[in-house]
Amino acid sequence: MFPELGFYGLAGHAADPRALVEEVREAEQLGLGAVFLSERFNYKDAAVLSGAAAASTDRIGIATAATNHNTRHPLVTATMATTAHRMSGGRFALGLGRGFDMLFDLMGVPRITNAQLRDAVAVQRRLWRGERFDHDGPSGRYPFLFLMDEEIAEDIPVLMVALGPKALALAGEIADAVVLHTFMSDEAVARSVATARAGAEQAGRDPDALRIWACTAVVEDSLPREVVLKKTVGRLATYLQGYGDLLVRINGWDPAALQRFREDELVAGFSGAFDAAATVDQLDYLAEKVIPQEWLDCAITGSAASCAQQVADSFSATGVDSVILHGSTPAQLAPVVDAYAAVRRPAQPELPANPGRMA
Repeated sequence: MFPELGFYGLAGHAADPRALVEEVREAEQLGLGAVFLSERFNYKDAAVLSGAAAASTDRIGIATAATNHNTRHPLVTATMATTAHRMSGGRFALGLGRGFDMLFDLMGVPRITNAQLRDAVAVQRRLWRGERFDHDGPSGRYPFLFLMDEEIAEDIPVLMVALGPKALALAGEIADAVVLHTFMSDEAVARSVATARAGAEQAGRDPDALRIWACTAVVEDSLPREVVLKKTVGRLATYLQGYGDLLVRINGWDPAALQRFREDELVAGFSGAFDAAATVDQLDYLAEKVIPQEWLDCAITGSAASCAQQVADSFSATGVDSVILHGSTPAQLAPVVDAYAAVRRPAQPELPANPGRMA
């Protein structure tokens, strides 16, 4: 097993959630250490997927990365986490994130703030300890909170998906692990690691006990060209559509290039997500004419051996503890993982299967 390596289940716009069962089994056989489960309001419910992953595997770690605390009652979230944690034999971490304000406005639920996240995590941990209490705080007012078992005493790691410096500092303060964003330069990842660890230190916590996961697109070049383009150019273009300003700011990229992207005739008139709906010609155009190569270079591409070496090098280059090989299925990652065995750091620290723990 390579507990320092993970992947995202049902990468991209997957329409068949049953595919996750085979994915996690393949991942466990390959030696990948953890599966991360993003949530979409279609076929990707985090609770159902976590249960399926737990029931289908014996060793691989499991994390939601991420769900949002404001879309479930805290008792429902606490029950989901305790169920997944026990079903998996302690391999589950609850991953939370800020989500998208525009979507929450449409749903009619409160936008997430850092104060809410801090409060919501505290509520979860009290529930997992078996406490019974009333609560009135930033995450909501609840007359009486309790889990219906006298023997509840769970130690479940909390993982936070964070991008901006305030979110990273908060993650260092309250979380056990952090997941960074895709398409970040090594320099941006290193800055993010330092910010999160500083947040832990300022909160009186051991900064080295915080497990930090880089999230890097890994697309091996023997895959069909259309697939490579969708997982690199298409995925980055989709991120730029949704929250380009933040991604540009975090990386220190040129804002004028983002403005040119937005004003481009194809981008301005495009309906849908580029990684789902764009043609090969459209993706070629974006790569050649619109998106700077420096931005695309944040993905790991090339031969299996080259990809594996880049993954191995990223630990010392950025200071992360673990790497999510993002955007590809275990079957697509198999050549890279096989090659990684030969270049893995000799002094690679032994990490637990649970992706939210350092020890």
